Order: sequence, then structure tokens, then C-alpha cells
Amino acid sequence: MNHSLFKTAKILLCALMCAAIFPSQGNAFVAKYKEDFYRLYHIHHQQLSDDCIENIYWLEQAVKADFANPQYAFAKIETEAQWQKYRALFMMHVNLRLIEQFLRLGRIYDKQVAHFYDAPWKDEYLRNLKKALSCYQSGYYYWQEAQLWAEKANIGQFKFLYITDLQNWEDERERINTGELNYKRMLDRETARVQKVIDTFVAMDKKKY
Repeated sequence: MNHSLFKTAKILLCALMCAAIFPSQGNAFVAKYKEDFYRLYHIHHQQLSDDCIENIYWLEQAVKADFANPQYAFAKIETEAQWQKYRALFMMHVNLRLIEQFLRLGRIYDKQVAHFYDAPWKDEYLRNLKKALSCYQSGYYYWQEAQLWAEKANIGQFKFLYITDLQNWEDERERINTGELNYKRMLDRETARVQKVIDTFVAMDKKKY
């Protein structure tokens, strides 16, 4: 990930970290396990850059943290096989959500077309387009991770084992397995398009207009 993209969010992230670790109320929620951090992830009706950065932070903390005891999982877990598959599905799902958040963040900075009359502001557009490109490129890492975990959740011993409480996660796993869900195609398309727009701006003479 290109962490330089998030320098402006350092204060926000520090505040979020402190809020998660040092709650002000005695009975406040304390994030410790993967499931805790995932609960802090949320989709806003109008997704702004700070909202995306906040969600990326919580999801990355979910990736790093330990799992809670199986009795506190997001599904009913009764066997070790279910527990093993649940963990693989969780990691796959979180990595997919991270891709979506980077795509959302990239679109905030994106510009679909470089019009000739945009030349006077080419430097500003280029700065934003490079941020968008960085976001889209970050998605490749999480797609590789999502594929890896989907493969682990799809091994032979799980062929007839379904976590029915997490049907949407099972659907994601199956769609990755069949190739129906393929974020690489979308990331390839977006990065190629943004690079083309960047090249168009670079070639512009902003003094003409």
C-alpha cells in the first residue's frame, strides 16, 4: 500500500486508535479481536475520503488482530472444520471489502476525461489522478489475498461444508472460484484508464488557455 496517500489522515487515525484502545466510558466497546474491528467498519450513505480512510483503517486492523473465541464468531461454530473454514471466509471477505474501499477512495480523486479546457488546472488534476491510481494499484495486493483465502475455504474437505449463517460470504467464495467475481479485471481497467488520462494531462500545454 502507498502510505503517503494517507498522510493527511494521521490525526484522524490516531484519534480512532485511541478511541478504540482507551474508551472514555467504563462500559464502552473495546476493539481487540478481528470481529471487533470488523464491527467498526461501516458504509456511509455519502462516502467521503475520510470515511473510506477510516474504513480502511478498521479493516486493516481486522486483518492484523487475532480471532475471538469461536463462541463469539459471526456464525454458529460447532466443529474444528467449521472454525477453520470460518476463518478463511472471514479473511477473504475482509480483503474484498478493502478492495471496495480503495476503489471508492480512488473514485473520489478520479477524473474520467481530460478535457482540453482543463489545461490551466492540470497540476491539481494530476495530483488527484496519481492518488486515484495509487488507490487502484493498492487493490491488487488485497485481491491476491482474497483469492488465497478463497482457495483455502474451497479445499476438498470443505466440499460439502457450508457456513449457512454467512451465506453471502459463501457466495463470494463460489463466485471467486468460478471466476464470476474477478476484481483484477476491474483494477486493470481502472488503472489503464487513469494512466491514459494522466498521460493526456502531462501532454497538455496549460499556457494556451
